[in-house]
Amino acid sequence: MNPKIDFFFEKPGQWQEAYRALRNIAQETGLQEELKWGKPCYTHKGANVFLIHGFKTYCAILFHKGALLKDPDNILVQQTKNVQAARQLRFTSTEQIAAMRDTIKSYIFEAIEVEKAGLKVPMKKTTEFEMPEELQETFDNDADFKSAFEALTPGRQRGYLLHFSQPKQSKTRISRIEKCAPLIFEGKGWNER
Repeated sequence: MNPKIDFFFEKPGQWQEAYRALRNIAQETGLQEELKWGKPCYTHKGANVFLIHGFKTYCAILFHKGALLKDPDNILVQQTKNVQAARQLRFTSTEQIAAMRDTIKSYIFEAIEVEKAGLKVPMKKTTEFEMPEELQETFDNDADFKSAFEALTPGRQRGYLLHFSQPKQSKTRISRIEKCAPLIFEGKGWNER
């Protein structure tokens, strides 16, 4: 146990009992407990294996390389279609965690083995992401904008492609492109300030 993380398990909230139950299971795995992104994160030799977090309707263990786990019980959840590597085990009660204790541990131990083996999740290339037609039109009409976009890191490009592709209406996609243009020219990602 890492006393610097105790606050997470002690602060009032709807999932505190469930968090503590998950922490007890995590402590039996031999992983290092650290604080990352404001959440308890369990690591093997400095590499992230999983973290514990919660939402309104569930709490979860998020496996950083969950896409590589076998998932024999078909219980891993991909948060959104754009999440490539991470997968969650979701829980709605402490009783559910207690009933799944052995299953949870087996998934954790498999995740540790994935990390020990040095496996990597094959990620989609930036060119495989959907290109909104409004962005392509902007590229066609503004070579400087296209050059600035292409100069971004692949991760920033993917972030913009996802951000621009989300709206259903063309005018909203255009608006997002226009609002993000200054950030793109500065070499920043869409959520960087």
